[in-house]
Amino acid sequence: MSGSRVTTTVAELRDALASEQPPLVLDVRWALGDPYGRDHYADAHIPGAVYVDLDTELAASPNPEGGRHPLPELAELQEAARGWGLQEGQPVVLYDDLGNTAAARGWWLLRYAGVTDVTLLDGALGAWRAADLTQESGVPADPEPGDVVLRTGGLPLTDADGAAELARDGLLLDARAGERYRGEVEPVDPRAGHIPGAVSAPTGENLAADGTFLPPELLRKRFEERGAADVSRIGVYCGSGVTAAHQIAALALAGFEATLFAGSWSAWSTDPTRPAATGPHPS
Repeated sequence: MSGSRVTTTVAELRDALASEQPPLVLDVRWALGDPYGRDHYADAHIPGAVYVDLDTELAASPNPEGGRHPLPELAELQEAARGWGLQEGQPVVLYDDLGNTAAARGWWLLRYAGVTDVTLLDGALGAWRAADLTQESGVPADPEPGDVVLRTGGLPLTDADGAAELARDGLLLDARAGERYRGEVEPVDPRAGHIPGAVSAPTGENLAADGTFLPPELLRKRFEERGAADVSRIGVYCGSGVTAAHQIAALALAGFEATLFAGSWSAWSTDPTRPAATGPHPS
């Protein structure tokens, strides 16, 4: 599981867990409108996996500038990672039960914070179940504290001004569902619509029917059809910076580097000075 890889297969994880130096496995069970991730983890999880609370460990408290899931301070993320038992140089594999659309937030954060050997379990928990591999229940005792040292800058990051510039001069992808992009519905944020100039690319379309990522060649075709091969800079946003991380993982599989607008639509739509576009077209 080299640092350049984005995903790990079920078979690879099974074998790695049986090795002398197993990876740290993180369970990031989270979904919009479902606050019971810890309960789902307690019901059944991959043996040895540590539960991670997205709202409190992979995000700071909501605020207008940072949106609904601002990035945590580095010191707080490091404290959380050590609490998961993460040792310096240890590989990390993350999963959820939603095609990794939540777990990708942890993947992005750890890569951003300088942890290079971080992958997503391709197919997430569903793939582990489909392989009929063992799960365990209950909440285990806290692991022995880790010693990982985090540092920022491992992945590119931008703010609202940078996102607006990318929409004008590069490619800004909107990873939300099409109806939210078009402004037909807005279930959680102050205004409906999208950042003017942004191109719709729903996160769900990165996945095959079984919840695994599409093959790299199909992902590349998908992003090239949206202009990725014609620009030097790509940015991604979503509702609050969670599923956009999944899009960045998909782009990496396709051979593209992308910048995260972490505040995403939740921050943009809170600022009355920021324009909003509606309908199926970028502008």
